[in-house]
Amino acid sequence: MHLPEIQWKPVSRMAVVLWLGFYALLLLYLAGHFSEPTLLDNVHLPIHEGGHLLFGWLGEKPMLWGGTILQLLVPALLAGSFAVRGDLAGTTFCSVGFFHSLNGVATYMIDALKRELPLVTVGASADEAEHDWVRIFSDLGVLPHAIQIGNFVRVLAWCGLLGSIIWFYWQYHKQQQPN
Repeated sequence: MHLPEIQWKPVSRMAVVLWLGFYALLLLYLAGHFSEPTLLDNVHLPIHEGGHLLFGWLGEKPMLWGGTILQLLVPALLAGSFAVRGDLAGTTFCSVGFFHSLNGVATYMIDALKRELPLVTVGASADEAEHDWVRIFSDLGVLPHAIQIGNFVRVLAWCGLLGSIIWFYWQYHKQQQPN
């Protein structure tokens, strides 16, 4: 099976330098706030909560998983949309957004045992909010391993963040090579 080659639109050197600078600052910021929610997680929070409402039509279990599903699905679909259009910078930005969101999911997973994060819910008070990953991990019988699972997901997220940025530069570099 051969996948079609995407013809990426050219990206200027200045745009690459600015994007790489932005990503370097983002990674430094995320590294400095490694195991805590960041202001950037507030971008993912309304999408997460919307996922609970959207998937709630399908029942209790889909509603429980729906927050995380939509939180990861939105940046993934956006990255795919930019890729179809051959927009290298947009694809990379949304890929970084996906892996940043996955890093937030990892933080939430790890918190299933600690229960230190403030919880947000739609239509109920903060006192009535349930921790998604306590219920998910309990249902799966893996709650005692929440920290290990979350750390594994965090490693995947960081590999994805770094890989997306390296891929961006590699694609730009390929554009600069004569055919």
